[in-house]
Amino acid sequence: MSDKTSNIGSDKTSNIGSDKTSNNGSDKTSHQQLNTHKTASTLRSPRWAVAAMFILNGGLYGAWAARIPSIQQHFDFSPGDLGLLLLLLAGGAIAAFPLSGALSDRFGPSKVTLVCALVYCPALVMIGYSPNVAFLAISIFIFGAAHGAMDVAMNGWAAEVERGYGRSIMSSFHALFSVGAGIGAGFGAIAAWEEIGYSQQFTVFAMMLAPLIWFSAIPARSYGKAAGTIIGKSIGDRIEESDPSTETLPNKTKIKTQTNTQTNIQAKPPVKTPKLALPKGALLVVALVAFSCAVGEGAMADWSAVFLVTVIQASEGQAALGFTVFSIAMVTMRFAGDWIITHFGPVNTLRFCGVAALVGSVITATATTLWGGYIGLALMGVGYSIVFPLVFSRAANSSQLSPGVAIASVAIFGYGGLLLGPPMIGFVAEISSLRFSFGIFVLLSLVLVLGAVAFGRGKTVVRTTESQLASSD
Repeated sequence: MSDKTSNIGSDKTSNIGSDKTSNNGSDKTSHQQLNTHKTASTLRSPRWAVAAMFILNGGLYGAWAARIPSIQQHFDFSPGDLGLLLLLLAGGAIAAFPLSGALSDRFGPSKVTLVCALVYCPALVMIGYSPNVAFLAISIFIFGAAHGAMDVAMNGWAAEVERGYGRSIMSSFHALFSVGAGIGAGFGAIAAWEEIGYSQQFTVFAMMLAPLIWFSAIPARSYGKAAGTIIGKSIGDRIEESDPSTETLPNKTKIKTQTNTQTNIQAKPPVKTPKLALPKGALLVVALVAFSCAVGEGAMADWSAVFLVTVIQASEGQAALGFTVFSIAMVTMRFAGDWIITHFGPVNTLRFCGVAALVGSVITATATTLWGGYIGLALMGVGYSIVFPLVFSRAANSSQLSPGVAIASVAIFGYGGLLLGPPMIGFVAEISSLRFSFGIFVLLSLVLVLGAVAFGRGKTVVRTTESQLASSD
């Protein structure tokens, strides 16, 4: 009897112990696998996919901008000749804008973004290995078209992801574009400093950024899961799901609550307006502010290094570092932009930006030393950094047009400034001097200061944030 009892006890003990050990081991393994899967899905989420494309777009453009002096010297271009080539880049972008928009509507902006990235990388390499001016012109046109098409598509993709999150995240994407531009310019500065040819640099850098295309090519099924279940749902749906008070309500009551919530949240009723309209009144002032900022920002990418080489007599490596300084200042302010606008308001923020751009433009245009040029470029980066977020926010709250039409009308001026700024500086420098042409930025900075008054007008739009929804619960 004692033997039987002991045997049963030992068997139970051993069985229970082995079961617990095996169960715990399997549970631990499955838990680790689940965590690994979650980590991977989090990293390759739509937000990070879009962020990677913004970094790639800025990185390739920064790499090109930093080595423009090397290309100019290699082909012995005058400022006017270089201005014509930059106009070709702008022409390629303008030609690609409507095509990219149409393809994004038909196939989706994420797919169009990835295809553009596949063209964008080799286009930079084509510039590096152009054997003559004709091939260089064709390569720059393709590079500009890929850059412009990708810019339109990735911003459309970013807007989709932003709608899924239900809160503003667009500013962080544009900040990451500046990060990419700074990285590309910094890589170009190192290559120029070490006297590495721009053709080899473009090839290596394009190969370094190419894996980001694979990273951003997330499956369609991961798109909804990674961005959250709120994608494709209305604001009322999200509020109903987040409000525990509606969990026990009957279906009819839920529907009524959802309808009332949507009515309260809606900022403006839909208005029938033309698909495209030129801005008027205060909105025209906002558009001119966008144009003035865009001219300066676009010209800095193409002419800051050339200015330091030609006027300050800096080396290629020192000159390439100038755009890096500009980009670092800009991205730092963009990450801090939301906090600054919240605490000081849009009018005061824009005035601060205008004054910073004005002082930086004066210092840069009159600089006689390399450090003076760096300080001026840094202040210009601070001045231009937060202008576009303010411009698009003001346009969205316009009392004259619906948000979409107002933003589109202002964007025309913004893109126009980005594309026309570089060749305009080249043409002015051709008939006068490069130092004199940089005086244009002083006049444009005054537009930012004087135009700030228009950013205190417009409709007051009621916005419900996630924190407000949480407090109402």
